[in-house]
Amino acid sequence: MNEDWLASARTLSKALPYLQRYDGATVVIKFGGNAMGDDAEMASFARDIVLMKHVGINPVVVHGGGPMINEMLARLDIQSEFVGGKRVTDAATVEVVEMVLSGRVNKRIVQAINAEGGRAVGISGKDAGLMVCEQTNPDLGFVGTPVEMNPDFLHSLAAAGTIPVIAPIGAGREGETFNVNGDTAAGAIAAALNADRLLLLTDVSGVKDADGEVLSEITPDEARKLTAEGVIAGGMIPKTETALHAMENGVRAVVILDGRAPNACLLELLTEHGAGTLIKA
Repeated sequence: MNEDWLASARTLSKALPYLQRYDGATVVIKFGGNAMGDDAEMASFARDIVLMKHVGINPVVVHGGGPMINEMLARLDIQSEFVGGKRVTDAATVEVVEMVLSGRVNKRIVQAINAEGGRAVGISGKDAGLMVCEQTNPDLGFVGTPVEMNPDFLHSLAAAGTIPVIAPIGAGREGETFNVNGDTAAGAIAAALNADRLLLLTDVSGVKDADGEVLSEITPDEARKLTAEGVIAGGMIPKTETALHAMENGVRAVVILDGRAPNACLLELLTEHGAGTLIKA
């Protein structure tokens, strides 16, 4: 008997409790970072999403696309101004952002999932009034914060066996188009769906302690303490803030994990070890 086959059978057998645990659960996955630019990693991610759907999990994918936006702005010779490290999104820039996120990036992910045998549909926060936004800060232009969520359309897609792939573009009450931070959008969507899990895929292995070791599990209070002590710093701060806000609004738990690791989502959901840092009350 081939040893690889035996190992595969053992792995499937060990996954049974987790398959039962997540049967019918909604899992929101924020997909972004370097994994989006690599065809092989995109295909691997898409295969994991399709597998999740086939074993009874309801995956909802929310994506970013910063590098692709930068590339297109440079190609169009549109200069970006930054305030406090955040891009000022003027009228010209938000048009490019919507074109890249709702067009090129969104459809690439949809195509990858469909190529693996799934049934994905690409939408943005503007569709079916999913994500109504207000301006975050006048100095940043058309950057929005979700203030009203309408997830009924997502429930109907899940019931129809369809995987939503969502671009973080929101609509204002006066018809404006707003660029929304991908993590923020994923947190808002996960909260609106009362998701069992929010997986924030990043380019780091998780939340680290003062010695640089990845923490496998922390509580919200521990996350706040690590932030106050300066251990959680830089780009990890908005991710943990997104996690805490999502949990305060109905998400059961959040995981910050390395999206570059092969089968990261499956490792987290369907194995005892998990992956990354679980933030759970």
